[in-house]
Amino acid sequence: MMQQTDRNTEREVWVDWLRVLACLLVMVVHSSEPFYLDGYDTLILTDADLIWASAIDSASRMSVPLFVIASSYLLFPLRYSVGEFFRRRAVRILIPFFIWSVAYALCYGNPTKNLPLLLLNFNFSAAHLWFIYMLIGIYIIMPLLSPWAKQVSRKELRIYLVLWLITTILPLVRDIMTLGNVSYITGSDYIPRQADYPLWGECSWNAYGTFYYISGCIGYLFTGLYLRRFVGDMRWKKVLCIALPLILIGFAIIEGGFLLKSLATSGSTFPIHGDWETTIWIETTWHNDSLGVALMTLGTVMLLKKIKSDGKFYQMLIVPISKASYGMYLMHLMLLPVVCTALRQALGVGTEGKLGFMTTPTIILSTAVFTFLLTAFVSIIIQRIPKIGKYLVG
Repeated sequence: MMQQTDRNTEREVWVDWLRVLACLLVMVVHSSEPFYLDGYDTLILTDADLIWASAIDSASRMSVPLFVIASSYLLFPLRYSVGEFFRRRAVRILIPFFIWSVAYALCYGNPTKNLPLLLLNFNFSAAHLWFIYMLIGIYIIMPLLSPWAKQVSRKELRIYLVLWLITTILPLVRDIMTLGNVSYITGSDYIPRQADYPLWGECSWNAYGTFYYISGCIGYLFTGLYLRRFVGDMRWKKVLCIALPLILIGFAIIEGGFLLKSLATSGSTFPIHGDWETTIWIETTWHNDSLGVALMTLGTVMLLKKIKSDGKFYQMLIVPISKASYGMYLMHLMLLPVVCTALRQALGVGTEGKLGFMTTPTIILSTAVFTFLLTAFVSIIIQRIPKIGKYLVG
């Protein structure tokens, strides 16, 4: 999402392609949600909805990690002063984020309730904005880690990457510990807090266990650093031998977990109903800090890094969309639900829809592509407005 010129004047071609793909995949993920969610609760109407929504959504789950890797690759370690770094981030990230947070608060739900709550968190009708809070946290820690990042050896960085990969197994460990009996304390706005399944130092008075500080999206920050400092131009044969198994194994974990849990919820009968706790449980393998997503992300990045295509298509389409991707991310949920609802009403549901078994994937992919193209057009136009465009879409 970040502007390439923050690091140098020459563009990294593969990073532009990465951002465009990641932006599209985010919209694919959100286009899939109506086929297994009813608000916050689980609702899967037909077997076709389960098969297609789970497969398409699972294949798109590396979208957010790809954005973090792009930011890391371009910005980490810092090449200029801390003050200059945060000044640029404020203009590119914080101001558009604030504007769109207010817009969502005004457009969804009760504005008089939503606006004061923005002091504490994002509007849950615009749940995609969680990503910006996480990204701000990554930016805050970048200056602290930059001196280390400049001198860390390949071997040392590999050790930290391995430790991080170990933490991606923890959600699966918690799954095994629950034995399917999910216990969550749910607060206002359906904010879940996992109850008593403590691991390695976690307890009721301490949430910061052994692996807390090396877990989460920090691993994708390290991945971007590793790619910039230690990964050259690998041969296609080697890339494919490593990347394809990572992607296939990761997809199997993500897809298999969601399918098995969804079917277990209802005894393989449709429609599948479940409460918010059920939704949290069946989505475990979809989390950004889980093993399957991490493996798919690493494999996908290896393939993307081989892209060298910088011809007219790249210059005229990929670069403008890459530059506009942050604005596209911010605004897309203004449009996507409307498009998806209209297509579902027009084409029907599941195998009983007008396109039979292909109804669900047609709606999901059409919604994502149409939203992607329209938000790209709007974001590019806004971005070119003199003086104020960058404050609206980054």
